[in-house]
Amino acid sequence: MSQKTRTGHDPKVLVYQSQHPEKFATVLAELGVPNVTTARSTDDVEPDLSDVEIMFGWNIPVEWLRKAPRLRWVQWSGAGVDSVVLKRDQLPPDLQLTRIVHQFSAPMAEYVFTYLLYVVKDVRRQQKAQEQKRWDPFRAPLLAGKHIGVAGLGSIGSEVVRKARAFDMHVSGLSATGRNHHLVDVHYGADEWLKFVEPLDVLVLTLPLTEQTRHVVNARVFDAMKNHAIIVNVGRGALIREADLIPRLAAGRIQAAILDVFEREPLPVDSPLWTLHNVYVSPHMSGPSEVRRTSEFFAENYQRYVRHEPLLGLVDVTRQY
Repeated sequence: MSQKTRTGHDPKVLVYQSQHPEKFATVLAELGVPNVTTARSTDDVEPDLSDVEIMFGWNIPVEWLRKAPRLRWVQWSGAGVDSVVLKRDQLPPDLQLTRIVHQFSAPMAEYVFTYLLYVVKDVRRQQKAQEQKRWDPFRAPLLAGKHIGVAGLGSIGSEVVRKARAFDMHVSGLSATGRNHHLVDVHYGADEWLKFVEPLDVLVLTLPLTEQTRHVVNARVFDAMKNHAIIVNVGRGALIREADLIPRLAAGRIQAAILDVFEREPLPVDSPLWTLHNVYVSPHMSGPSEVRRTSEFFAENYQRYVRHEPLLGLVDVTRQY
């Protein structure tokens, strides 16, 4: 049986997804969330927003948020909310915005170490030798003893740190709040980028995109890094200024870049990042959203909402994450 708000009704929920929103609606019904309607994209006819109280989805048009007079809460179906919080001046006042937390940590950390091992162990060389039926023994370096720096120590960054410990790596961290400073050997503040990156063998970015972090990894940061450093970005593409990164990769000033996110997505076909030998491109897939799990997160928050309890994953719009 559904729980109603104090006004005595089941709040109307709009599920907005570009693909298969009806699958989310079906799962939500199984989880006890009533009064759900769906929308696929702004190419479709705009739904009736007059009585929508809750929205759940990804990249919901900001203009829809303004047009819904009864809207009180928006649940983003991913971890990154930059596409909405960077337009915070257009949001209705007193709107609660939540994001998914703790669901993407494990797959994203596994992604990071899958590629790090591939690069450090030079698996590409081994594959080529096998294809050519050529016996090519060589000694590959270890991750053990290398210095990894994790920029962003939220749930994803914290899991990267945990796995780095399993590989006996030296771990530094950078974050704005310092809340999880105890997880790392050395912690740096958001104004200490050059000190942070100088000793690193590996830099992993898990930061949100805000006005402060856009292009925070730029020429000054690259030039402070070791020539053999590896960069991994699973945060947001615009954390890196690609115009500064590309020539340094081409010149061998950076050993490798493992990139799951980009300034423009999909990555344009004429981008040099596709063809540089020391770049590893993946199509924003390190932290996949699953219909069942994200719906379960929303359903739990829905029950909190109707009971007037604090919501999980609440976003501080002024801090932009």
